[in-house]
Amino acid sequence: MKFVFIPPGTLMMGSPEDEPERFNNETLHKVTLTKGFYMQTTTVTQEQWKAVMGNNPSYFKGCGDKCPLENVSWDGAQAFIAKLNQDGSDEYRLPTEAEWEYACRAGTDTRYYTGNAEDDLNRAGWYNANSGSKTHPAGEKEPNAFGLYDMHGNVWEWCQDWYGKYPADAVVDPIGPDDGSFRVRRGGSWFYAAGYCRSAYRYYDSPDYRGNRYGFRLALSPGQQVR
Repeated sequence: MKFVFIPPGTLMMGSPEDEPERFNNETLHKVTLTKGFYMQTTTVTQEQWKAVMGNNPSYFKGCGDKCPLENVSWDGAQAFIAKLNQDGSDEYRLPTEAEWEYACRAGTDTRYYTGNAEDDLNRAGWYNANSGSKTHPAGEKEPNAFGLYDMHGNVWEWCQDWYGKYPADAVVDPIGPDDGSFRVRRGGSWFYAAGYCRSAYRYYDSPDYRGNRYGFRLALSPGQQVR
């Protein structure tokens, strides 16, 4: 697994009211992240999952080892992380929703990290208009300025947070609600239209829900060793 360091910084999280295909749960607000973190350059692949868990729940097994692991729930992602962290280090984790959007945008304020048009999305990710109704090997499209691949499309990515309404005021190091019924998913997938792959788009599902559009990537807090 390869990680890159994401430096601390500030972003306007969410979307402006005039952004095309915007949803009302994308309230624009200032977020400051005071600590840098590491982010996996791609989503967890089928090969990486098999090496840790000894099985492969993916629907698109024929896509190959370098393709994203999918058909995994939030709970399943946590089981994978627990196995990685079984020495008690608690090193690996899911990114928070704020970390995810900050890492996805990589300093941009456009609909996608490559621009605003659907042609820009085509350069960055696999979605319903170009995917051929299937996943594709990780890292084939254009990365963002941080060196992250597939933040738009291919598979949805689970985040750590419970889903909740955004605040209107500025926040520092948000981690989402204290509890809830649904976990956040981000990024869109091979099945979804362009508007659902925007940097700001957010949705949710039950932590035990899994499907062939769902995967995840890992984060790592600063000061910890990438294994």
